[in-house]
Amino acid sequence: MATIQAKTSRGHKYWYIVESRRVNGKPRPVVLAYLGKAEDLLKRLHGVTTAASLRSRSHGAVAALLKVAHELDVCHTINHYIHSSRSYVAHQPKRHQLTAGVTLLLAAIGRVCMPTSKRGWWTWAKTTSLEYLLRCNLSQIDSQHFWDLMDALPIEAIPNIEQALLKKVFALYPLETDSLFFDTTNFFTYIATTNTRSTLAQRGKNKQKRHDLRQVGLAMVVSRQDMIPLFHLTYEGNLNDTRIFQPVMQGLQARLQALGMDTDKHTVVLDRGNNSQDNMAFLEQAQLHYVGALTPYQHQGLVSEAMDKLQSLTEDTSRPVYRATRTLWQQKRTVIVYLSERLRAGQLRGLHQSLAKAEENLKALQAQLGSPSARKRNEEKPRDHIKKMLSAQFIKSLIDWSLTEGSPGRFQLHYTVKQEVLDELEARMGLRILMTDRHDWSTEEIIRAYHGQSTIEQAFKELKNPYHLAIRPQYHWTDQKVHVHYFICVLGYLLATLVHRQAKIRGGFTGCLDSLLDSLNQIRLATLLEASTTPGKAKAVYKLEHMEEEHLALLQALAIEEMHYQRPKLDGVGVYK
Repeated sequence: MATIQAKTSRGHKYWYIVESRRVNGKPRPVVLAYLGKAEDLLKRLHGVTTAASLRSRSHGAVAALLKVAHELDVCHTINHYIHSSRSYVAHQPKRHQLTAGVTLLLAAIGRVCMPTSKRGWWTWAKTTSLEYLLRCNLSQIDSQHFWDLMDALPIEAIPNIEQALLKKVFALYPLETDSLFFDTTNFFTYIATTNTRSTLAQRGKNKQKRHDLRQVGLAMVVSRQDMIPLFHLTYEGNLNDTRIFQPVMQGLQARLQALGMDTDKHTVVLDRGNNSQDNMAFLEQAQLHYVGALTPYQHQGLVSEAMDKLQSLTEDTSRPVYRATRTLWQQKRTVIVYLSERLRAGQLRGLHQSLAKAEENLKALQAQLGSPSARKRNEEKPRDHIKKMLSAQFIKSLIDWSLTEGSPGRFQLHYTVKQEVLDELEARMGLRILMTDRHDWSTEEIIRAYHGQSTIEQAFKELKNPYHLAIRPQYHWTDQKVHVHYFICVLGYLLATLVHRQAKIRGGFTGCLDSLLDSLNQIRLATLLEASTTPGKAKAVYKLEHMEEEHLALLQALAIEEMHYQRPKLDGVGVYK
């Protein structure tokens, strides 16, 4: 119940609306609103008859995530594996009466709603209803709070926590996991070159074009439906896809077995960057079924054969296709060659852009060499320059050129485009080659499975979204902290995908995960001071603000309309029930 209290400062009396709450187990006055001096209070009360809105906070997203976390018992699951190697810290370390499980969950929710540094977490959290929902003072959570409790999570415990949470996910949600999508990506960091405490951060080919910075790799396997993350691995940034493939598949096989899933009913979809004889042999040994892709340039014989025999499918599409059986890497595989018009259009556009650029550069060099004022030069330099100009894919085979010496040190450049080669190359554009050991699948099933690879690409796109779910920014400089940080981000992504799934099934939501989080953040909880009609104290009341129909539908679909007074019980220690 709220009361009005006065405080005298420098001879002036100021009034506040105060409510008594338990903070860290002790009753403390919490200021709800500053009212000012008596004359200011009189002006503010003029015309008010029932209630005054004092403050509103973002509520929908944090409430939905907390509800799912409560259902999965996230905090208790994490705390089960927590211990600290520091001699002065207890087996179950706490800071500000918050356990490591609650702290890591709060960090994960922060990554979902508004990615920020650990130092900036409270700046975001105070704009939400987290404190009210948890009945806990969060204002003292700073970067040191997160670092201390992140330090208590052993790296080797992360797969066990992930596995325990997934068991609860499958117990609560009827998920379909027949097709699993695997891919890798990397994230650049600002870890200094001189920092020797991190072996994860290495220089490599960065997918965000920051080759000047050290990077950390992330491999992930998600389900075809709902993009639920079933496995993740944080690895050194200088490892390519081929080298990280076997550790991920080995971990995935163990994960499926631990979850009681039949590997024979699951198919892993791969991209062609994972192709190697050792990797394919490992899949056969692990008895994991797969659908992958081949590079047409490396299988010219198959392409030539398919070009003469492309036929139209009769199963739901008229896409030209050729199906055959081949022995690849000493194993029998079904191969599918088909024409993708979308891929063809993109490849043709890229080919002609590269060709036009090469011709423009050759024309400029031709004019430069043929100028009367051109200086004398060694023949090797223009030859090397021309080879560099024609280094783009296919361009070298498309342009025929020669250098002739007219006078000592002066050269003339002649070049022509091989039209026949260009026509033949254009005819082969747009071809995809798929391979699989699912010999009993129809052609369309194989193609549809591979097209689902966009699922994992969308998942990585979400993890690079600067407004929600992003792994960056991350300011950690040791391997242990980086591992835990990536686990926090994947945990947040797991919670968000489950919320998204419920919104689609129960509420008919059709938007993407990003738009869902934007909509949920617009559901706000207001603190109202309700005037009493009889003599007595005013009462602080919490009510949801008026919202649009679409937001109301989400509120009801996710069953969070009553959470502003029925708060989730996250942990028996550290967060008040």
